Amino acid sequence: MRRGRRSLSALLAGLSSGSAPLPPLSRPRWLRRLPHVMVGLTAVLVALGSSDELIFSYRLGVAFGLLGGAAQGVALVLALWRPFPAWWLSLSAAFIADLAARSNMRDMVPPGPNWPWIGPTIAAHALILFLLALRIPARVALAALAVTGLVTVFVQVLGGGPYPYSGTGVLAVSVFAVAVLLGTALRGSREARTQLVEQEYLTAEERSRRTLLEERNRIARELHDVVAHHMSVISIQAQVAPHLVQNPSDELKENLDGIRQNALEALTELRRVLGVLRSENPDEAYGLGAGTGAAPDAPQPTLDRLDALVENTRAAGLEVTTEITGERLPLPPGVELSAYRIVQEALSNALRHAPGSVVRVELTHFPRGLQIRVVNSSPSRPAPPSPGAGHGLLGMRERAMMLGGTLMAMETSCGGFTVAAFLPRSGTAPSGSTALGDTDSTTDNPPPGDSPPDNSTGHTDPTGETP
Repeated sequence: MRRGRRSLSALLAGLSSGSAPLPPLSRPRWLRRLPHVMVGLTAVLVALGSSDELIFSYRLGVAFGLLGGAAQGVALVLALWRPFPAWWLSLSAAFIADLAARSNMRDMVPPGPNWPWIGPTIAAHALILFLLALRIPARVALAALAVTGLVTVFVQVLGGGPYPYSGTGVLAVSVFAVAVLLGTALRGSREARTQLVEQEYLTAEERSRRTLLEERNRIARELHDVVAHHMSVISIQAQVAPHLVQNPSDELKENLDGIRQNALEALTELRRVLGVLRSENPDEAYGLGAGTGAAPDAPQPTLDRLDALVENTRAAGLEVTTEITGERLPLPPGVELSAYRIVQEALSNALRHAPGSVVRVELTHFPRGLQIRVVNSSPSRPAPPSPGAGHGLLGMRERAMMLGGTLMAMETSCGGFTVAAFLPRSGTAPSGSTALGDTDSTTDNPPPGDSPPDNSTGHTDPTGETP
């Protein structure tokens, strides 16, 4: 009973309620308004057919017949924008026409006219119910169908009397039920597709966010070894310093002892932080999904191991050449580690996505930093499906931005790929930016005062690209 009252209230409120207009087709563009045109043409045919039936079959006269037919046509067009009032108008017009024609049926010869629905009004009302079911909840659409059925039963069984007529109530209600069920099914399918698209978008966004956080955790775990090394050196130097000075004062000993204690406390906190970072994947090396035991004890790699990395890549089937230019000055350990990882990831991408290609690794030392450029030619054979998550570029950008540098990755005109980065020698992000910033900053412009390598020396690029 409560559900019935709610449905009836919704139907009564629908007389003054609006609805979203029937959307046009998305493609092809020249047929976008085809549904609206077809409904308009159908409304004209319904108006003419209904007027003819009301004038000649129901004997309601020209004026009443034209008015009743026009009401059905207007209701059908109105259903494109306001299906609820259109349904009320169509049902009311049919009901009034039936009541008006009832007195004229006394002198009719059997089998009599179609009663209580004539062919054009059946088509119009079915299409209106279909458009209604497309844009309202199924419960309300079924309630509208139930009201239509009750009115049909009342007019045919109780209002027809002993007069001759051909009953069309069962046929009409059956057609209306099919229209409502079809509209409800299409509406449910459309809502399901919309929810699926939204869920896929949210899933992709969450996956990207999680990958970003995992990459930042990986970078933090790797930099832990670098920071811990420096803190250990500070602790040892503070402990040894008093023995290098004759008769050190008590204040000096106290300050050096404070420095050592602070360094040891910082090391303890670093170990706790690293334990939190590793706790999610305690059995994997750096949580990358590639290890089978605890985090490795080997020191973090630097550019001194670049030759070994290149040799391993050559052994995997790629032709790799290296070029190091500029005066090599000492780099902070964090910059060395990030430079090595960027080159390593770029070579890994070339192995996965450009098998049989020619790769050139360029390291250019500037007074203010290091420029990295890894270029590969187009692959000589199709690349097999890669099991990776496809977020290597994200990690490289995170490493560059953490140090206040820039990174750019793009496809070359010959079908290859270029990864270019600049890492400042200071190894610190500029003021006003976070250590691990937004991944949208991917421009590759060296800082002012540095200029890219001279490209006018006639150097030949093995990939077919100008350096």
